[in-house]
Amino acid sequence: MNTLLVDSHCHLDFPDFKGREDELLAAMKANGVGWALVAGVTLERLPGVLALTERFPNLFAAAGVHPDTEEQGEELDEDTLVRLAGDPKVVAIGETGLDYYRLTGDLEWQRDRFRVHIRAARRTDKPLIIHTREAATDTLRILDEEGAADVGGVFHCFTETRAVAEAALELGFHISLSGIVTFKNAIQIKEVAAFVPLDRLLIETDAPYLAPVPHRGKLNHPALVRHVAEEVARLRGIDLLELAQATTDNFFRLFGSASRA
Repeated sequence: MNTLLVDSHCHLDFPDFKGREDELLAAMKANGVGWALVAGVTLERLPGVLALTERFPNLFAAAGVHPDTEEQGEELDEDTLVRLAGDPKVVAIGETGLDYYRLTGDLEWQRDRFRVHIRAARRTDKPLIIHTREAATDTLRILDEEGAADVGGVFHCFTETRAVAEAALELGFHISLSGIVTFKNAIQIKEVAAFVPLDRLLIETDAPYLAPVPHRGKLNHPALVRHVAEEVARLRGIDLLELAQATTDNFFRLFGSASRA
């Protein structure tokens, strides 16, 4: 098939892939995956992300600090994020959000840092990449309070209910589905896959995690986003090429500074 698919969220800078970059990009091409977005998770890792995106024109970057990275809470401020977002390969702010699953106790620092990301996104007019786990109510509330609808973005690796998807859509956000949608028991996610308007849908791997069926349990990588696309197309009762074209168009419309060239 033509290179129509986009992996809208992966972590190709992780150690799992060190030295395999050329192989992984070749696999993408062979599976019709034309582009991928490499999401930042810490400030220290961002130079590696940017180096990858400079080496491969069809890779894009996002600048942010993952919500479960507690030790970077004090050193992150709006000005830092705004400066990092000035790199031409940075097309989004994130990933950011709230995660009440991995961390417990007083998580006000997490909510404060989430607000920093949203404010930086508004200052740079770049969309947000949202991570939320067991924190949907606070995630939606803070997005609303901080005016995140002005820039929009995507709820990546969506694992929430249809009601949360509806609320995210009302705020102007997209929904991105990962390999979880291919898992037999992921009934809730399959329902969301069929419900989300086609013009607000993205697909991703979240590599190296969550490899789709039939590769479940193995190392995930961007070429495997094709399996996600095939399952979402099946659930929606549409042709794979239609799904691919729509999600790719959605990606480049949302991440407006990303180039198809």
